[in-house]
Amino acid sequence: MITLKSPREIEGMRKAGAVLAGMHIGLRDIIKPGISSWDIEKFAVRYFEEHKAKPEEKGFEGYDFATCVSVNDEVCHAFPRKDLLLKNGDLVKVDTVISVDGYMSDSCWAFAVGDVSDEVKKLMEVTKKALYLGIDQAVVGNRIGDIGYAIQHYVEDEMGYGDVREYVGHGIQPTMHEDPMVPAYGEAGKGLRLRDGMTITIEPMVNVGDWRCAPVADDGWTVRTADGSLSCQYEHTLAITKDGPKILSSQDHEADAKYL
Repeated sequence: MITLKSPREIEGMRKAGAVLAGMHIGLRDIIKPGISSWDIEKFAVRYFEEHKAKPEEKGFEGYDFATCVSVNDEVCHAFPRKDLLLKNGDLVKVDTVISVDGYMSDSCWAFAVGDVSDEVKKLMEVTKKALYLGIDQAVVGNRIGDIGYAIQHYVEDEMGYGDVREYVGHGIQPTMHEDPMVPAYGEAGKGLRLRDGMTITIEPMVNVGDWRCAPVADDGWTVRTADGSLSCQYEHTLAITKDGPKILSSQDHEADAKYL
């Protein structure tokens, strides 16, 4: 079932998004060569506790952590690990969901570890641009397929990268995963029509190589690219309004001014 949110509910989600954005901003000073991915988890947990936020991933379908910390060819859902030390040149994606006073926010952000290659820089730029191309299509009267088509056309047709199909965005609030599903691929003019008050996530996952993912690892969660190529992800939570898409998890109010 899809619920349309009131201005009060959207404002609650915006406050949760500000906490989540603050955690990601804080990670910019934490993520560096030599730390473990577990250090990211510890920072996030402490930050959420200090801001009275509940980490919604912890306990979800048996998942034991507040964050997913995926490195290099890991597409998504990798555990934070004490024995995984980040190296200069790594690409790290940190994905998490929180609630504040019952209001949800979901965001993934990518981080360069130390000095990264031009390949990593370009992949990050392409993935972030793909996210915003999708957001630009999240307007009242458009369809879900318009979001996916904008992302897929740019990622695959223009840039020659792989646009992951197996994992998609989704509705959010009052639970973590609500209808509708929001793929980062699709056909323009097809799918559910977008309405004022819908709240969704858009979260393109872009591979340097093929779009396909390997089967889920033996740990039951970690997903890697099928061909071992690098993968990147960016994700925002947003509201669809009569005044255009409104990002609820913005980390940069100046750059995102038109979406606030």
